[in-house]
Amino acid sequence: MPELHQSIAQHYHERTKYNPETLASKSQQLDWAKQPVPFKEYKIGSTFDLKPYIQEKPEGFANNPDAQWWQRLSRLLFRSYGLTAKMPSMGSAVYLRAAPSAGGLYPAEVYVVSRGTALLPPGLYNYQCRTHSLMHYWESDVWQNLQSACFWHPSLENTQLAIIVTAVFYRSEWRYEDRAYRRIFLDTGHLLGNIELAGAITDYRPHLIGGFVDESVNDLLYIDPQQEGAIAVLPLADLLDVNQNLPLGCTALPSTTETSYPEIPDGELLTYFHRHTQIQSGVTGNLNLPTIKQEKSLEDKYNFPFCLKIPTNTAPINWGKKLSGLESTMYKRRSTRAYNGDDLTFDELKGLLDFTYQPQNYIDQSLDISPDYFDLNLIETFIAVCGVKGLEAGCYYYAPKAQELRQIRFKNFRRELHFLCLGQELGRDAAAVLFHTADLKAAIAQYGDRVYRYLHLDAGHLGQRLNLAAIHLNLGVSGIGGFFDDQVNEVLGIPADEAVLYITTLGRPR
Repeated sequence: MPELHQSIAQHYHERTKYNPETLASKSQQLDWAKQPVPFKEYKIGSTFDLKPYIQEKPEGFANNPDAQWWQRLSRLLFRSYGLTAKMPSMGSAVYLRAAPSAGGLYPAEVYVVSRGTALLPPGLYNYQCRTHSLMHYWESDVWQNLQSACFWHPSLENTQLAIIVTAVFYRSEWRYEDRAYRRIFLDTGHLLGNIELAGAITDYRPHLIGGFVDESVNDLLYIDPQQEGAIAVLPLADLLDVNQNLPLGCTALPSTTETSYPEIPDGELLTYFHRHTQIQSGVTGNLNLPTIKQEKSLEDKYNFPFCLKIPTNTAPINWGKKLSGLESTMYKRRSTRAYNGDDLTFDELKGLLDFTYQPQNYIDQSLDISPDYFDLNLIETFIAVCGVKGLEAGCYYYAPKAQELRQIRFKNFRRELHFLCLGQELGRDAAAVLFHTADLKAAIAQYGDRVYRYLHLDAGHLGQRLNLAAIHLNLGVSGIGGFFDDQVNEVLGIPADEAVLYITTLGRPR
């Protein structure tokens, strides 16, 4: 029976933990005949080809405002989720995309909603990354329905375009079974990080909305809620249009907390959990939700008098003129397959932390980004240092507001990290391994069970910024979503009820 008073999010998290004793019995052989196709196809609709605008340099459209508009939209979508390589594989060829995805399964789908602009007629579009085009599959204005589904969010008032990101559950479930739900949100978090940075390059400001009536958004997109579900809505404010100044609204809304649920068989847990973290529309159409209690900031954690505190302030990473370095990095980003075991410098680690956690330092470099997260106050960062010049081996807590590392354990963890990462050599040979964790119980008290989405989306978003900063500095980086959950807490010496969300390994590529 489910443990008494555990909410469905806690139950899901406990049930999907990897454990050294049970992992072997759980890992089933993949059925290649049932391998999902990571693309959506539409039988009818009209296509808007975006390829011509990606091949031409911006100067090529200097005197053509229409082409400039198309080029910005084309670059935004291509840098966010476009194809970057084609790899042979067991099944059919695997197409790699701008955002990383566990197992190359790409559960996320990207839709564009147009209110009706001079160049993009109103209606619904699916981004077809294989052909880098937009498929216009519904030709009526749905903007008011979108506003209503998002509780008349202020950022939808003056904007003309919005991106909606959904997840096709089976794409990830095929391989990762019930634990796939975690990976889906980490993968979508990578994509959100890309959309935000690609927006900075193309003069769009995406505003993140995670609180919406799920059923209404799913209906609006004409998707089958058994197979696919809306994850995030991002109105795109056009920074070149003075009428689209962006009134910011609430990013994350709470759902209910479900503590009475039946015994759920393996294989059905993911869909049950997703259904029970949805926001229902209020009876009168008003927001019928509990209010969010703002907890105190995490900044004082691990702030013991005996803690060795090491400042991490540093010169910001230089992304070059007009962010040219960022755009090329987004194109060449790859997950590192192996490290050579060599050390990183402390300056390199500081640069990674700076770009990931201190976006305000990049406003002078024409990278005017203040990214939206659901609630970074809920996420903790720990770093196991094995090989960083000028930094003693051990486990550190990173305090982003104070910009300092606080050493909480003194030890080289290479052997344990190899084990924690399911025996992957990436864990053993990395110079530093970064962990994102959260106090799940406290987070649920604030946002209900839906917070499970927000936590993993934010961890993936932070992970993608780490990815891009590492690639830009010619370092190796790889995210790991599969690990022995409880053993991470034991090894790092962090409380047992702290949920481990994501691991990012950093090192020198082999």
